[in-house]
Amino acid sequence: MIRERNKVLQSKHGRAFLADVYYLQNNIPKPVVIFSHGFKGFKDWGPFDAVAEKFAASGFVFVKFNFSHNGTTIDHPVDFADLEAFGQNNMSIEMDDLGVVIDWVTSADFPCKEQDVNTTKIFLLGHSRGGGISILKAQEDSRVKKLCTWASVNEFGKYWKKDEMEKIKRDGVLFVGNARTKQQMPLYWQLYENYFDNIARLHIPTAVKLIEIPFQIIHGTDDETVPYTAALEMHQWNKKAQLLLLEHANHNFGGKHPYLEDEELPEDLDDAVKATIDFFKV
Repeated sequence: MIRERNKVLQSKHGRAFLADVYYLQNNIPKPVVIFSHGFKGFKDWGPFDAVAEKFAASGFVFVKFNFSHNGTTIDHPVDFADLEAFGQNNMSIEMDDLGVVIDWVTSADFPCKEQDVNTTKIFLLGHSRGGGISILKAQEDSRVKKLCTWASVNEFGKYWKKDEMEKIKRDGVLFVGNARTKQQMPLYWQLYENYFDNIARLHIPTAVKLIEIPFQIIHGTDDETVPYTAALEMHQWNKKAQLLLLEHANHNFGGKHPYLEDEELPEDLDDAVKATIDFFKV
């Protein structure tokens, strides 16, 4: 298996970011799956490498990347070494970053050999907030031919609390704790301002209703972060979408960080991977 790791891409917003490519070099043109991580996530979180290998072994070119403003850096891709960048992130930046990745995949600079990739079949897969970004980009970019979301949000502003929004507008910043790293991570008012200023581009319910490509929604019924009712609502908005609820699965489908290389994928995550591979193969 070919593993092209930590390839440097340039965002449209002044920061470089890293991407990985996994594939089998067998001279068979393969669809490309582009994976977007979620809030407080990164491309090397937990079992994401193992997930990449599963997809690659099943006949896909699998691309995962760090959003340019997720708080990691080129030199520290698994640490939140730049909290100021994290605070300056917003959904428009993430949409543009995903667009940069799609442009790269379809360019002569993409490291996968031409005979091993089929760039007419670009599929998006996103987890949590990355699911929401993938939905919006799939509706916006005609190069995307299939879409799958894992534990996705279905509206960015839905769970924003009024008192928190008033506080951040008044103080300019709100700090959110990271239970794993114990860091206090800043959110600036620009995040909310950007959302409302660009609501036509960033409104997930509208995008879901407009999506006509094959669309799969996977969600755990014990999701402690994004209630599975978000998946039910999206299915109501787009009856053509395929809905899979995983009984008792949590937000990360049993995944955790760090992840030992010799560990088996958690059962719920393995089920999600298998279902997505089957969906993308049809």
